[in-house]
Amino acid sequence: MKIYNTLGHQLEDLVPLKDQSLRIYSCGPTVYDYIHIGNLSSYIMVDSLKRVIALNDFKLNHVMNFTDVDDKTIARSQQQYPGNDSLEALKELTQHYRQIFLSDMQVIGNDASSTTYVSAIANIPDIQKLITQLYHDKFAYIADDGIYFSISKYQESGKKYGQLTKIDAKNTAQQRIQNDEYDKDNVHDFALWKLQKGDEPAWQFDLDEHQLLGRPGWHIECSAMSTTNLGLPFDIHTGGVDLIFPHHENEIAQSTAGNESSLYAKYFMHNEHLLVEGRKMSKSLNNFYTLRDIIEKGYEPIAFRLMVLQTHYRKQINFSWDNLEAAQNRLNDFRLIADIKWQLINDKAPELNFADYKTAILKALSDDLNTPEALTIVSKVSSDIIENLVSPNQRSEFHQFLSFLDAGLGLSLSNRPDITNDQKQLITERQTARGLKNWDQADQIRQQLTDQAIELRDTSFGAIWSHVEPAQG
Repeated sequence: MKIYNTLGHQLEDLVPLKDQSLRIYSCGPTVYDYIHIGNLSSYIMVDSLKRVIALNDFKLNHVMNFTDVDDKTIARSQQQYPGNDSLEALKELTQHYRQIFLSDMQVIGNDASSTTYVSAIANIPDIQKLITQLYHDKFAYIADDGIYFSISKYQESGKKYGQLTKIDAKNTAQQRIQNDEYDKDNVHDFALWKLQKGDEPAWQFDLDEHQLLGRPGWHIECSAMSTTNLGLPFDIHTGGVDLIFPHHENEIAQSTAGNESSLYAKYFMHNEHLLVEGRKMSKSLNNFYTLRDIIEKGYEPIAFRLMVLQTHYRKQINFSWDNLEAAQNRLNDFRLIADIKWQLINDKAPELNFADYKTAILKALSDDLNTPEALTIVSKVSSDIIENLVSPNQRSEFHQFLSFLDAGLGLSLSNRPDITNDQKQLITERQTARGLKNWDQADQIRQQLTDQAIELRDTSFGAIWSHVEPAQG
């Protein structure tokens, strides 16, 4: 299996640091609102990675964080729960959106059960422990408004700041830096701990005879949670390209400062941006969408998943309603073949080499998650099955093939149910009516089945049925 490593800017064989077990850390959502579809695409990439890792017989330990204490979560909690204790308000808000996020993961086909979720609020002692170590090793200093990491001290120790990307005036411009992370001794120095402002939630932190009531900075949260849960170094760190700098670059620095090695994670995987109609998402442009917007338009969340998988994760995805419509139609075609598994099959159908198809699909997925190529192969198989159905002696292979597709792509094809005996009887009665040229009766039965969310397609092999998904929204 090969993946593109941002750390070396090249394709590399995926080789675990220990045994056959891969330890993955993913930057998760800031839980203060519904996540937008750009973030959703990032989590679909991570889920795809985990699926392919499993198909390649690696063991997996995946950790994802919830950012539940930062400027955004604090501001929103105070707006939404005015008058409440600040910490309780923060917990109330973030727990609410945490549950919504987990629900979103489920409906887009992500396997949330195989992930260990951690949060900053629950890891304050570990965060403070790391900051204390950095301070004692002289990589951090106390300022009038908090504790800061010293990039110059890090560089003087022989470490490189800029392992993932070149650090220059372009990516350190003020508009590129958010949440006042850089404003101390050096333009690059960033906050590890921020002193309390007003009535925002805060934790006591005593360091070198200083009482530093406050809360952690953004970057240190991920460093503490990743290394506490996965050790140092771990195998893979994932996130969107927007996190390369400053977030991931700063994680590397503060996690490895004082260590003999500068290795934080062996591989970094970053997915590209999702654009809307070729433009960056923005509320001012009225093109900022969440999963709820997709559902309200009548599309299924799993169709959005398929739309994302149709583009390689290292290429920009162009979201449009037309593209989503095309993905929904393609999903319906895949579901049609999945429904065929319950039906009369063609004893004259040419045999399909499901083993070769599975090998080709796994090869594509193992080549840096080439999901577009894998889906091209699936579409070829779908066309063959729709045209000729399946040979009787391949029924078991076909069922196994659908399960394989679910394992690799997460499209929920293998668990589609059979129709009832009464519905099957109606299809038989309709065939009889058609044979007698009783078209009115045949049409009435078709409508009766349509009302039960069963669609019929007349072929030379007889009527083929498929489930019609209920309208969303």
